[in-house]
Amino acid sequence: MKNIKFIVEKHDDGYIAYPLGIQGGVVGEGETSEEALNDAKSALNFHIETFGISVLETESPILDASIVEPSF
Repeated sequence: MKNIKFIVEKHDDGYIAYPLGIQGGVVGEGETSEEALNDAKSALNFHIETFGISVLETESPILDASIVEPSF
């Protein structure tokens, strides 16, 4: 399987994680970042089993991601 990058966000009530560049919605949650990432990886595996490996195929794969705070 190709390398998948995940975003992990910390919120007041825990963590969420989701993969970048996947067709469809895949999200994991947990009390720790590791729990959220493991949940998201499990959800991604289920997503692939359900919809096929083609959900990983995108026209423009994401090579990197950054967090920015633009001024308005």
